[in-house]
Amino acid sequence: MVLLLPVRQRDVKRILQVIPTLDRAGAEKQLVLLARHLPRDRFDLHVCVLTRTGPLEADLAASQIPCHLIGKRWKLDPLAFWQLRRHIRRVRPDLVQTWLFAANCYGRAAAAREKVPRIVASERCADPWKAGWQLRIDRRLAERSDAIIVNGVQVRDFYVQHGISDEKLRLIHGGVPRMNPPDSVANNLRQELGVPAATRLIAAVGRLWPQKRGKDLIRAMVQVDIIRDDAHLVIIGDGPERGFLESMARQLHLDPKIHFLGHRDDVPRLLPQCDLAWLASGYEGLSNAVMEAMSAGIPVIASDIPANRELITPGESGLLFPLGDITILARETHALLEDPSRAQALAAAGQAFVWDKFSVERMVAGHL
Repeated sequence: MVLLLPVRQRDVKRILQVIPTLDRAGAEKQLVLLARHLPRDRFDLHVCVLTRTGPLEADLAASQIPCHLIGKRWKLDPLAFWQLRRHIRRVRPDLVQTWLFAANCYGRAAAAREKVPRIVASERCADPWKAGWQLRIDRRLAERSDAIIVNGVQVRDFYVQHGISDEKLRLIHGGVPRMNPPDSVANNLRQELGVPAATRLIAAVGRLWPQKRGKDLIRAMVQVDIIRDDAHLVIIGDGPERGFLESMARQLHLDPKIHFLGHRDDVPRLLPQCDLAWLASGYEGLSNAVMEAMSAGIPVIASDIPANRELITPGESGLLFPLGDITILARETHALLEDPSRAQALAAAGQAFVWDKFSVERMVAGHL
């Protein structure tokens, strides 16, 4: 297929964004928000997906942003690298921005080979899973990068500790759209779940990967269910651990009270209908799930890890629990459900905080 590009207007810069997938995950959401909100009179936006597309491609299409799939099949795929170089030659971007490890590797190397004038990488998490050889690749490619965007203080510190010059790093926090309470017609989540109107709903949004510690959520629900019988857990998202977690819920006889909704396009409608949100992750960059819940005006109880401390001041804008301590998570959840005025105060403070400090407009301005 021949890629037909519009005639570039004078002073309009062409940006090519490269990312592994367009799944509903944190980095992917931030790329789409950035691409859709950059001013079109200054930038001509293109997106290239290495491995597979996903539900977020529809958001790009709605904004008339071209999206090209490479179809990378293996970790080391010379054909995909050649196809990416060819696509860069066709697009002729003024700047290539890459996201996440695979795209940071393939995208930066291909852009350097094609002599793209500016190369920017995006690191979205402090990645404890990276082996020494992967960190060596990061350091080598950092030399070819004009800048490396990080979304949190701990992400910046992680890469500085692993040999990336602080002068290369630019801290730009992620942005989250404002979420408002749904109207009465859309306020039907409990009806959709087939639960009583008085049911207290706990939301957990995110990919079902080991990093998110979904087992902790299920185990915490065991204790919540002992304390009270009106609480249900709503898990929004999908991933390789879904089957295991569903089986775990059945074995613990909690499957009537744990609802797996999979990928959803209507999270802004669902979250404001919940009473609070959980996040149990072992590590994060800057959690979109926490920011979205705070934006939706519901209180958050999250694991006490550095990334979550950037978003939550305990007792003021949310609550933190020691990583893996499901007893404290369950206890804090019960206390919050029993104290609506405290829950409302935490939710209001959290919402005001993210609307002020983590707006989409602020994120886009940082990139500009």
